Amino acid sequence: MTTLLINKKKYTIDVDPEMPLLWAIRDTIGLTGTKFGCGIGACGACKVLVDNVATYSCLTPVSTVIGKNITTIEGTSENLQLLQKSWEEFNVPQCGYCQPGQLIAATSLLNSNKNPSDSDIDNAMSGNICRCGTYQRIKNAIQHTVKLKKQR
Repeated sequence: MTTLLINKKKYTIDVDPEMPLLWAIRDTIGLTGTKFGCGIGACGACKVLVDNVATYSCLTPVSTVIGKNITTIEGTSENLQLLQKSWEEFNVPQCGYCQPGQLIAATSLLNSNKNPSDSDIDNAMSGNICRCGTYQRIKNAIQHTVKLKKQR
């Protein structure tokens, strides 16, 4: 039995320790917001936060995250909630499939950098593919979130 802390809640599951975290989250625990995309860490659809760092859950064995704080798109944090509002305001999602990973990557960026430059945003978001091509709207939404945070 393995206990994982996901979105501030403990889940005790019986899985192979080498199972990818993605499958433990989606199939065993039932949190389906995190998406399977490529399975090789190239698209970013599966990203979750592990101790506030964006992590490809498709490549991360369950055994490596025991005792760590995992946040999925279903979780809450100030940065994630502000980003979600900006995403809506800037009409970022089209098909929406990549959006959980995009939001997690943006949250990780703002968790570590309160005032990212355009280059910082580009670098942080480069591990996420959007088939609909909403990259400029994503960048605008992140920049807007930074402005909102400065007003607080």
